[in-house]
Amino acid sequence: MAMLGLLLAAALCLGSASAASLGTVMTEGGMVSGDNYGVSGLFRYMDVFKGIPFAAPPGRFEKPQPHPGWDGVLKAKDFRKRCLQVNLIQTMTRGDEDCLYLNIWVPQGRKEVSTNLPVMVWLFGGGFLVGASSGANFLDNYLYDGEEIANRGNVIVVTLTYRVGTLGFLSTGDDGIPGNYGLWDQHAGIAWVHRNIKAFGGDPDNITVFGESAGGASVNFQLITPMNKGLIRRGISQSGVALCPWAINRNPRQFAELVATRVGCPTDDKMVACLKMTDAVALTLAGTLEMHGSPETPIVKALVLSPVIDGDFLPDDPRNLFVNAADRDYIAGANDMDGHIFTGLDVPSVNQPIQSTPVEDLRVLVASFTKEKGQQAADLAYNEYTSTWGSRPSKVEVKRAIVEVETDYTFLIPTQAALYQHNSIATTGRTYSYLFSQGNRNPGFPSWMGADHADDLQYVFGKPFATPLGYWPKHRDVSRYMIAYWTNFAKTGDPNKGESDVPVNWPPFNNQTHQYVEINHRMGRNSVKQKLRLRFVNYWTNTFSALPTISE
Repeated sequence: MAMLGLLLAAALCLGSASAASLGTVMTEGGMVSGDNYGVSGLFRYMDVFKGIPFAAPPGRFEKPQPHPGWDGVLKAKDFRKRCLQVNLIQTMTRGDEDCLYLNIWVPQGRKEVSTNLPVMVWLFGGGFLVGASSGANFLDNYLYDGEEIANRGNVIVVTLTYRVGTLGFLSTGDDGIPGNYGLWDQHAGIAWVHRNIKAFGGDPDNITVFGESAGGASVNFQLITPMNKGLIRRGISQSGVALCPWAINRNPRQFAELVATRVGCPTDDKMVACLKMTDAVALTLAGTLEMHGSPETPIVKALVLSPVIDGDFLPDDPRNLFVNAADRDYIAGANDMDGHIFTGLDVPSVNQPIQSTPVEDLRVLVASFTKEKGQQAADLAYNEYTSTWGSRPSKVEVKRAIVEVETDYTFLIPTQAALYQHNSIATTGRTYSYLFSQGNRNPGFPSWMGADHADDLQYVFGKPFATPLGYWPKHRDVSRYMIAYWTNFAKTGDPNKGESDVPVNWPPFNNQTHQYVEINHRMGRNSVKQKLRLRFVNYWTNTFSALPTISE
């Protein structure tokens, strides 16, 4: 036994000595070096590059420009600062204007470096207001660490930063400050990957863009804009698409004038010049949103720092741009209680197990979502969401209905609409639909809770493997399934085909079978289902849309 231990130790030492590594890599801006270390799996290694600039420090309310390059070797070993933004409670700022950097994880074997690997580019979420390419951090455990995906799926993972908040998405609705700077940053990062990833062992013609929430909507925008022709092969949108009600601001001038007033700028023809000269921190703080929800004023209505139809990056309404994604494969889905993140703020009693939630709160919430169509729309929607109730609905029935309304309106129904839209125009592009329903792990939430907004992130990024003491075996199953589906899809355009085994065959989505897969730890043949909330999809996309608009 002792001899066996010595032999194993010697083997590990030899493996370490001959570890495959890219070493110094030549990019268009200059040479970069990162870190190389061993990962789980016999003689597996990872090259990691953090903080490579993909564009120059951005000008105020300007599109990103190419980076001028650098002399010598850039040490790419640390995450760079996030883009300048408000903190989570919107009382101060953090980050920097010089923020357009990306990070790369490249899996390696024992002796030979990887070549021609599929590439997955991650776009973070945060309501277009906050976020970073590294994600939340606890004791150097970064949420968006690409190691587990890259190692387990044998793909290159890239995470990139883009401008958010006022500096990323303020728009005057005209040529003064057109907006969409965060989307242009994403595009610049994707284009950099396409031009440079071959030097890191990646296939520039097999790039999958994936993201969650605002990042999921961003994926959809990057797929449908005409700017990315030839750059992207596939996309995965988690809990966010271009058709979400918060994804487009159709009256950006109103908020631009509010920001101008807050920083002491005029709102006439001198407004743009004044805003461009205003201190960046002051501008960022002036972009705080009113996040005090109630059934009358749900928080989703306050998310106004978002992309706009600028006639450039988005030359038309997103609904009319899906033709640009006709040859792209697309996965889109939602969490079964995605809306709970907002419901807990709009209707706090939902999370109080003893306290009842008044039925009137549901009526008011529905009316706020259907306001532009008037009382008839509100009554029809209320009837849809209470159709299974008896004369005395239980506490849980009322609370669940409120969560379902927010989930449907904010995430799930727009996602289904995007799937139908993509499938209807697809030529060679394949379409896949999913519902994520692994129960929330917060012990303070009600027992009936499903998957809240962002609950899927920990599984996609392999946290049950990276921090095993915090999870049960069933959570590692969920993570294994999602990484397998996601990386198979990145390789082949089919989530079932690739190097990783999957728990059940995931059929394509189409307008005839309406099939989707439900993702949780109990996956099997019963996980393939049909017609996800079709009754409510029909209400919002057909009945509600057909009603006349009576107010803006």
